[in-house]
Amino acid sequence: MKRLVSIGVSVAILLLIYWKIDFAGLIQVLRECDRPWLAISLGMVIPITMVTAWRLQQLMPQSADASQSLSFGESNRLILAASTLNMVLPSKMGDIAKAYFMRDRGHLSGSLALSLVVFEKACDMLSLLLWCVFGLLLYPQKDWLFWGMTASVFTGLVLGLLLLGSPQFAQVFFQLAHRVAPKKLKLKINKLSYSWAEMHDYFWGDRQRLLTVSLTSIFIWFLHLLQIWFFILALNAWAPFLTNLALSPLAILAGLLPLTFAGVGTRDAALIAFYQPYFAAPVGAALGLLCTSRYFLPAVGGLPFLGQYLKLAQDVRMAQK
Repeated sequence: MKRLVSIGVSVAILLLIYWKIDFAGLIQVLRECDRPWLAISLGMVIPITMVTAWRLQQLMPQSADASQSLSFGESNRLILAASTLNMVLPSKMGDIAKAYFMRDRGHLSGSLALSLVVFEKACDMLSLLLWCVFGLLLYPQKDWLFWGMTASVFTGLVLGLLLLGSPQFAQVFFQLAHRVAPKKLKLKINKLSYSWAEMHDYFWGDRQRLLTVSLTSIFIWFLHLLQIWFFILALNAWAPFLTNLALSPLAILAGLLPLTFAGVGTRDAALIAFYQPYFAAPVGAALGLLCTSRYFLPAVGGLPFLGQYLKLAQDVRMAQK
């Protein structure tokens, strides 16, 4: 039901956007796009997926038995299948199913497998915030709104780094969250707190693994933001690359709000608003469509491998009931 509501909200926002802008102009922008740049920008999905799959391999403990190790091909299939599941199931079930698979493949405890996925998602968020802070500090046209967003993003980055770097701070944070959370969320917070503590022990016990995964995450998000800049070039538009480092993460963060389906609608509106000084609303709307393809293409790529992981997703849902 929640998924249907989110799809309805996304459709409503998109209809409002297309009603407000010059829809014929949007179609013209898409028709006149630069085909080579479009192919390059869409093709960025391949290296991004491959580097993400390599990072997933680094997350897994090394096994003396090669048959129990996560191969590069299998890691790619798992990333793609998780993308598909995340599009059709609520609450990022694809990522949780990925944890179940890592548990079965690597003989990890269920909590440790979940903690690895939690760490992976935390690294993604912190890397996105890091690039956003970097871009916002260099962004020349800051008014009170952008200074406020800069302060908010920087606060989120510092909070995330403290959660990852200090077990004591994380313990206090989860205790406070448990006190103020609704009753139905308290059990989830307890599970996350336990997984977070186990993640601290696992990664801080191997500083080399921690450094490798962290730097790889920063590089992955550089590729994501570079892809969005390539989208702008494909639409025959222009925004400075450093400006893109500030604005595109803000739009991605807007898409993470739990209101819409895969961020569709809120992300599109944010792109139109933030890039207004650089190009017209029809170009911003076209950029929103291309940004949606960043989630849609991996989901389509995961369809051939979906059957292998559907049972895992079903097991996850049964375990959470």
